This record gives sequence, C-alpha cells and structure tokens, in this order.
Amino acid sequence: MNTETKTATNVKQAVPFFGVSNIERSVRFYVDGLGFEMTKKWVDEGKLRWCWLQHGGAALMLQEFRKEGHDSWIPEGKLGVGVSICFQCEDALAIYREVTSRGIQAKRPFVGNAMWVTSMKDPDGYQIDFESPTDVPEDTEFSEQ
Repeated sequence: MNTETKTATNVKQAVPFFGVSNIERSVRFYVDGLGFEMTKKWVDEGKLRWCWLQHGGAALMLQEFRKEGHDSWIPEGKLGVGVSICFQCEDALAIYREVTSRGIQAKRPFVGNAMWVTSMKDPDGYQIDFESPTDVPEDTEFSEQ
C-alpha cells in the first residue's frame, strides 16, 4: 500500500468551523431553525464557547470570538462573506418546508446542476445550502401546488 492511498483512506469527514459573533444566536438558528443537534460543547467560565452540531451524517462547529482578555481577537471585515456550505440531502424540498415553518427565511428552491437547491444565510452571513438530486428540468422554481 502506498502512502497516498493510506492517507486518502484515513480521512473520514470535513467539518466546517465557523467563527461567530454571538454563539447563542447562532445555536438558536442552527438547532431551533435548521434542526441540528448539539452533540459536543465546551463551556468555559459558565459560557458556551464552542460546540459541535450534527444533522444526520453532517456536522459543523461554532465558536464565538473572545472580544476581551486572554486570546481575544476580533476579525477584520464581515464574517461569512464568500463562505458557502452545501449539505447534500435526500429531499431539499422537505428541508425547505421544515425550516420555513420554523421562521427561517430560505430562498425558494430551484433546480441547478440536476439538484433542488434551497439557501439561507446564518446570523453572521454564512450561506447554507441544502441540495438533493432531481430529474426536474434545470432552472425550474419550486411552487407549492
């Protein structure tokens, strides 16, 4: 077995790690709005500092920037700009119905690249897409009948 093959088969999952401005607000969006489950967390000095959120086989991590004291850092520019995460799922239309019923503003699903796609922005501007395969013609927009 060559080293390249061994290394490639050792990788199990890519997990986006978002720096956020307000972790409580972000957790509400992902857990209450999008249906993620918090499966791991780090609480420091009584405050949630980091968490691992799971939705089916996908995950992401959130951590709020420390604004004061040791290890403080405030990023330059607006968070989330240019960052897009695409979650592949069985039924993006079901996700769209579910999250909009919870008050999340999601873009009307459309077909692009042979997939239904619905998108939303999290509180810091990260773009979250849910996509599922379809044989519906390209550029078709979803409408409830």
